[in-house]
Amino acid sequence: MPNFRVKKLKNLTLPFEKNGVKFLKLAKGRVVDLLLTEVFGEKFFITIKPSGDKFIIKSEKITRPARLENLQIALEIFRDEFTQELITNSINAKKSKFKKSQIVKDELEAINFLNNANKKAIEIGFGSGRHLLYRSKENTEISYLGIEIYKPSIDQVENLAIKDKLLNLALLNCDARSFLSLVKSNSVDFIYLHFPIPWDDSPHRRVISKSFLEEAKRVLKVNGRFELRSDSRNYSEFSINEMLDLNGVNLEIYKNKNLEISSKYEDRWKKQDKDIYDIIMINNYLSDDISNFKELEFPKFDPFKIASKFKHEKFKFDDFFINFEEIYKFSDDEILLKLSFGDFSVNENRFIYISREVSKYYINSPLPTEINQKAHEKIKEILLK
Repeated sequence: MPNFRVKKLKNLTLPFEKNGVKFLKLAKGRVVDLLLTEVFGEKFFITIKPSGDKFIIKSEKITRPARLENLQIALEIFRDEFTQELITNSINAKKSKFKKSQIVKDELEAINFLNNANKKAIEIGFGSGRHLLYRSKENTEISYLGIEIYKPSIDQVENLAIKDKLLNLALLNCDARSFLSLVKSNSVDFIYLHFPIPWDDSPHRRVISKSFLEEAKRVLKVNGRFELRSDSRNYSEFSINEMLDLNGVNLEIYKNKNLEISSKYEDRWKKQDKDIYDIIMINNYLSDDISNFKELEFPKFDPFKIASKFKHEKFKFDDFFINFEEIYKFSDDEILLKLSFGDFSVNENRFIYISREVSKYYINSPLPTEINQKAHEKIKEILLK
């Protein structure tokens, strides 16, 4: 990820603007400072961290922009305008030849994209996008939503989709395990999960789980298909066993089945005579509609009172947790809380912005899943004490 190290910082005069990049204001932390940055309308934080006799400047993980180019441009301008004595530099700010598109969506835009489509498919963890792009080109009557947690892949596939003028494709940067809980029941024709990381040493990190498969089954239309493709026999057998515990599904299992398109990794594995497994789960169950989700809103809080009481504290409940991690101050009347919360296996990492006028998640709100709504209500209760 782009970053650089310097010996000295110049005085920050904020707000500052140059070439479409805005440095808006600084939130001071106990160890790391956060610089609120905006590049062509996309907001995120840059972290400024003292480390011995130097400073490390890089992106903050929670708000890291989907377009890596925007981060690189911002870091380059900050480096040139506000630092001295460069030590190391890992920035390569290349300007994309493609214009910003409407292909990359946020969660609610992605839901609308699916709701407005008749026939639809979701690919989880599309990587280089070879399979996703091929399907989109070959099946223009189907709307494809690609979900990827790795942001550089989003940028890469977006550019390829623009080049190919694909109008039936949208991309989303989030954890698909949470996103599926927002999708309408019995509404999706296909879900693809190709070559997920097996996580043999950390099974709780796997995409496949009982709860994930229940959501996939609920989301699929009757006769809709969830297609898992893996080179790991252990992961495949684990997934089959999880699927066999479900009611209302049929399974198809194949070994070394050739598809119309393969990834570069699959090509490599085939050259090594490595086996490839396909497990297809077909839904034959009509699920109930999901409940309506509420907006996750806060009442007004007293920032001074919250700051005076703040401590790193973790709360555990039956099916979710809340972890208050850090506090940052723009001023005595304007603070940021950094916290994680949600399901024990799929959690959210967010900031809460609190001033005397407004309190809200910042920069982006979490998905309004059932678990997140529970955690949100408890967060309000804790902050109001």
